[in-house]
Amino acid sequence: MNEIEVFDNNQQETYRSIRNSVIAAQGKVYSAVNSAMVNAYWEIGEQIYKACGENDRAEYGKNLLNFLSDKLTSEFGKGYTVRNLRNMRQFYLMFPKRHTLCAVLSWSHYRVLMRISDKTAREFYTEKCAKSAWSVRQLERQIHTMYYQRLLASRDKESVAAEIQTTEPKPEYEKAIKDPYVMEFLQIKPDTHVYESDIEQALLDHFFKQR
Repeated sequence: MNEIEVFDNNQQETYRSIRNSVIAAQGKVYSAVNSAMVNAYWEIGEQIYKACGENDRAEYGKNLLNFLSDKLTSEFGKGYTVRNLRNMRQFYLMFPKRHTLCAVLSWSHYRVLMRISDKTAREFYTEKCAKSAWSVRQLERQIHTMYYQRLLASRDKESVAAEIQTTEPKPEYEKAIKDPYVMEFLQIKPDTHVYESDIEQALLDHFFKQR
């Protein structure tokens, strides 16, 4: 191997090492953003439930949600519509024990899980989703193909269970971070070019704003 080939190999090795460091850092930032978002929305849901009780569609509940939506939207952006606030309240009601929230699941995952009315099925999909690291798309597919019901009904459970081993290519974190829910939470306009440093700064700004 001549000197030029050695130099090229060293360049490629250095690039791969740096690339792995960047991807690992992006993963940590994305996980931190999602964890902060899920916990914040759970807290918001809890406070709304405690403020308006069982029926958020009664006169007081509707007035409160409209008031909160107007105030929060003017300060933090369009992620706080009345519909989204209701989703947060529903999130708290469906997952009332905060310590059971899974750090690896995003708000997008939980929005899909909240569509499942059966508590046992919802718990099953939540556990499997976290354990198998399903993407939101994979979770939706398993629900739509009635994976839980088919597993219960099948005599060949191993064959049905093997389906979850089929994985999709994981999205790049740059794309994942640009999830509209994440962008709204961090108050970053979706039409801007976002760098990891922007996400980190937005996350820090959000934490300090809460203090």
